[in-house]
Amino acid sequence: MGVIDLGFVLAVAAMGWGLSVATYRAIAVRRGWPMGTWQERCPRRPVTVGAAAVVLAALYALARGYGGYVVSAALIGVFGVAWAAFWTGFLRVGAQSALLLAPVAAALLLLRWLG
Repeated sequence: MGVIDLGFVLAVAAMGWGLSVATYRAIAVRRGWPMGTWQERCPRRPVTVGAAAVVLAALYALARGYGGYVVSAALIGVFGVAWAAFWTGFLRVGAQSALLLAPVAAALLLLRWLG
């Protein structure tokens, strides 16, 4: 049985969901998708939440790369972007769930990283 790298998984999730949250409004407006209250009335809030998750994941990836895991660090970015594209493109309106999932993944990543 293999070992799961929880930090890697959480970083990919935080980056993907963060990107999805940060970009959802722009995509939804362009494609005519419905938006939640935060995206319509307070568009800076979801962008801030998403950006915070992306920054934390990127910092984790950079720290990981500095520690010698360069390929793994690069894959966090690649898989994070792919996860965001899948999450937003496939789920469309359901992608707004990333508003809840991005901060949770980021908080768990931070706990894992510091603990």
